Amino acid sequence: MSSRKLQGIGVSPGLALAPAVVLEWRFPEVPDRSVPPAAVAGEIARLHEAVEAVASYLDGLRLRVLQSAGLEESRIFEAQILMVRDPDFLAGVEQLIRQNNLSAETAFEFKALELRVAFSNTTNLRMRERLADLSATQIRVLRHLMNRHDDDLAALREYPQVIIVAHELSPGLTVQLDRDRLAGLISEEGTRTSHAAILAHSLGIPAVMGVSDAVERITAGTMVLIDGQTGSIAVDPDRDELEAARVQQTRRHKLDLELEGAANQPATTPDGVTVTLMGNVDLPDEIELAARYGAQGVGLLRTEFMVVGRAQLPTEDEQLEYFRRIGAAFPNHPVVIRTYDLGGDKFPVAFEAPPEPNPFLGWRSIRVCLDRPEIFRPQVRAILRVAADRRIQVMLPLVTRVDEVEAAKAIFSEEAERLARAGVRAAAAVPIGVMVETPAAVVMADRLARVADFFSVGTNDLTQYTLAVDRGSAHLASRFTSHDPAVLRMLDQVARAGSEAGIPTSVCGEMASEPLSVLLLVGLGYHTLSVAPPALPRVKWLVRQVPASVCRTAAAMALEAPRADAVAAVLRAAAQDFVDKRLIDL
Repeated sequence: MSSRKLQGIGVSPGLALAPAVVLEWRFPEVPDRSVPPAAVAGEIARLHEAVEAVASYLDGLRLRVLQSAGLEESRIFEAQILMVRDPDFLAGVEQLIRQNNLSAETAFEFKALELRVAFSNTTNLRMRERLADLSATQIRVLRHLMNRHDDDLAALREYPQVIIVAHELSPGLTVQLDRDRLAGLISEEGTRTSHAAILAHSLGIPAVMGVSDAVERITAGTMVLIDGQTGSIAVDPDRDELEAARVQQTRRHKLDLELEGAANQPATTPDGVTVTLMGNVDLPDEIELAARYGAQGVGLLRTEFMVVGRAQLPTEDEQLEYFRRIGAAFPNHPVVIRTYDLGGDKFPVAFEAPPEPNPFLGWRSIRVCLDRPEIFRPQVRAILRVAADRRIQVMLPLVTRVDEVEAAKAIFSEEAERLARAGVRAAAAVPIGVMVETPAAVVMADRLARVADFFSVGTNDLTQYTLAVDRGSAHLASRFTSHDPAVLRMLDQVARAGSEAGIPTSVCGEMASEPLSVLLLVGLGYHTLSVAPPALPRVKWLVRQVPASVCRTAAAMALEAPRADAVAAVLRAAAQDFVDKRLIDL
């Protein structure tokens, strides 16, 4: 790859062109300094004064996020405040000061580096994801102790707009500038689920993460062009690259105008097949967007945003309030709530989970919910209560066995009976479906169809687990494709199992938002798709252009293709008589 070309993971879509500001947010040089015994009490007092000053600063950031992004996103800073006030960590620093007559900053740095090494070396991905938050709080405390109150963001004010380049991004960085000034973000570390990525997506800031050696390869002040959708970066772009970006932007804008005309039209193919288009909702700000783009309900309501970075799990009433908000936005359509997909990197800060060598193949999702019913049952009760007035359905994630569905259904039945005995208004039952996202669920689809009310295929994890490829790895990006023949065969098998059992079968993964893949899915018999809200107009427009008969023929040919690129070629060829091929890849 050219020294001017960098590639990472697109975590927040959009094009951005602006000068780079390189932030080297590192631990300051702390001199080893001892103090006389009489000064020890003063050093401990200084330590706690610094901690409270930083906690107050973080609380200010929390309030700024509350105003600019929303309540749920602001709770990210609850975790940072807990970290900075961690009583066990501070007790260790105090002990070091007393036993060795050390200055507050010397003792703090020693314990901070010790904890950072533990976070870095752990095989627990959940802890590694929090390393950016940990480092951000520790650096602030050290700077306060050393009277380093310089303005870290002064360089950013040299330009009307900037693209920030950093080794790792803390969530606070995205809210310390006005949105109009922050054009984009580039980070060497981070994934789609990191806190900074969540905030960037929520605030509409184009962002690329997982970019190797970005801090070293991008010079401050250099113009940088980033595409937050593809993860591509051009350093000091030439005339041709700038022109290509302008053309791309113009095409996207023209297509958006054309799509607006289709937003209120039915998603029906030219030969009369109707496709139900629902919306995926990750964060509360996507509710209005999904409704505005004509989503026919919510096909995947993720509940993890209520967990990530919070001090504790949300209460039953908190969940009920949120579910009611969703239901009110789609009063005449179903809302499919996915139960907690806890695990991997998604646990509340205070949750005690055992360290695991590979958390994404470990104790997560339905396994956690069934093993810890005290966590699961409040969510079940909230779902049943909102289902008394709304069309609510439930989807169980990472199911691999029939008995997992049976156990979950038993818990729903028990909680419905308890609510009825207590005189609480609630539904007696709700449809319970399976999120098919593992090869095991595909192989067992015929059996699972006997106990599930519906199937919804999560193509993100299904692709990851089928191909044994980490979907968050930039190194394996070329191998992660849902057009792989192995994935296509699994999609076909699930569609057939659902049809034979007479239960609804849909797709809710990213595949349903990709134009070429939509043709494939319709051809395989999936007539309900749950789509990322920004992609809804494009998917509807595409459905209205290509006959279902053409999709079926293309899907049959794709199932015979030997490679992913051959699958894509088949789909492009099928679309070219109906759609300008340039619009497919925008």
